[in-house]
Amino acid sequence: MTAVRVLLADDQALFREALRILLEARPEVEVVGEAGDGAEALDRAAELRPDVVLMDLHMPVLGGIAATRRLRAEQPGVRVLALTTFDDDEDVFAALRAGAVGYLLKDVTSDRLVEALLAARRGESVLQPSVAAKVVAQFARLTDEPRPQPQPLVVPLSDRELDVVRLLAGGRSNREIAQELYLAEGTVKNHVTNVLAKLGARDRTQAALRARALDLL
Repeated sequence: MTAVRVLLADDQALFREALRILLEARPEVEVVGEAGDGAEALDRAAELRPDVVLMDLHMPVLGGIAATRRLRAEQPGVRVLALTTFDDDEDVFAALRAGAVGYLLKDVTSDRLVEALLAARRGESVLQPSVAAKVVAQFARLTDEPRPQPQPLVVPLSDRELDVVRLLAGGRSNREIAQELYLAEGTVKNHVTNVLAKLGARDRTQAALRARALDLL
């Protein structure tokens, strides 16, 4: 497997340096460049063509949310993974609406961060648990309102997550899903966690029922 090419976008030089050292110690990751603000991130992304931009949200010149929106429009093949200090509702949903495929806080573990970068390259979503809870709450508010037709999710399921939820609905265990999709069992467990969060489901059965209600199966 080729290393995921990552551009670091953060206005704190010391944090970027520490993050670069941490990530470059991992064979799964290649840090191709850095940017100190959103405008520089756009320029560097156009030049370097990374797989994923690790994007801080609060930066000078051009903020991370605006930069994410422009990056998704100008370079749709580049994934954006928000990595920030705050998980307030406004930032979370603004980042996801702008096109970020995931949202993590800066206290994330290195293993989780690397896993998220690999998932982001595949176009899959990775959400911090506190962020996932907000998505669940938002979904619950949407589903409490009477609607004539099923509505799209706040954060759509990726193609891989759709594969997982279809097998999950068929009663497959994580191990069976892993074997059928040629994935590690731990990766499947993470997909299931994300599926539950996005569907606002407390367990696998409820996830299957809500997926059917949304015509995802």
